[in-house]
Amino acid sequence: MAQGVKIAQYEKLIDEKLKVELKNTLDQRDKLFDQISKYVALRNNINLIQQNNLKSLDSMVNLGSEFYAKAEVPDTSKIFVNIGLGFHVELNLSEAIGVIEAREKLLTDMATDLTNKAAQIKGHIKLVCLAINELMNLPMPEKPRRVF
Repeated sequence: MAQGVKIAQYEKLIDEKLKVELKNTLDQRDKLFDQISKYVALRNNINLIQQNNLKSLDSMVNLGSEFYAKAEVPDTSKIFVNIGLGFHVELNLSEAIGVIEAREKLLTDMATDLTNKAAQIKGHIKLVCLAINELMNLPMPEKPRRVF
């Protein structure tokens, strides 16, 4: 009977703690990937402006819910860049590229850390599942063979 209680505790640990923590970690990582993609798009747009030597720009801006408005940028020599914590700084295009690259590196490092944390949580889940199998006297699953 004690084994049944122990198995229930392990299952509760997996369902209520480890899986929730894994989901939160992966959600945080996805948000970082979204931010990185926005910085990459901004860097590409700045490079396009610099390569084509554009002095003004006409664009369609998404105001939300796929509602677009026409926007005109009369001077493309300066741009506001989100540097984090809700702060935006006005920079010229070459300065903006430097800030964007630094921000991309920071966000990529953070995403890598979250990926490693997710792998660690997955390992903990597998370890607890193996403990449950051992308590239930089930045979240990074979290691999957890699075919290369």
